[in-house]
Amino acid sequence: MAENNNKINSANESTEPKVAKSKQSKKNKRIVNAGAVHIQASFNNTIISVTDKSGGVLSASSAGANGFRGSKKGTAFAAGVAAEKALEAAKKNNALNSVDVYVSGIGLGRDASVRAISAAGIRIDSIVDVTPVAHGGVRPKGERKP
Repeated sequence: MAENNNKINSANESTEPKVAKSKQSKKNKRIVNAGAVHIQASFNNTIISVTDKSGGVLSASSAGANGFRGSKKGTAFAAGVAAEKALEAAKKNNALNSVDVYVSGIGLGRDASVRAISAAGIRIDSIVDVTPVAHGGVRPKGERKP
């Protein structure tokens, strides 16, 4: 009789659905004193990425992510709001206090986002313009034309 009970119990154990235990992994807060801010300013949007010195993204924001739609995304005000949000998150989570700024693009948000960085209380060590400049391309293949 005891054997039958063991068989029943083992049968019940196998038919019960096993619930996987969810692991609540706590996000590590890295302390980063110095980092970099990459600003991509186009005519249609401005994207701000705050990284550490090796390029790992700490926080990011854009004008579109902050509720601006359509042609309002390309304005200087929207770029300033995006920079404030990205730097606020980086300061809060990673104790960021000094940055190098890399600006790319020709949009209206270039100056406004740099001003928003300094207004957020973060020291700016350097500002570098990394906008690519077209030069006409390489010499075409073939003979020289007379």
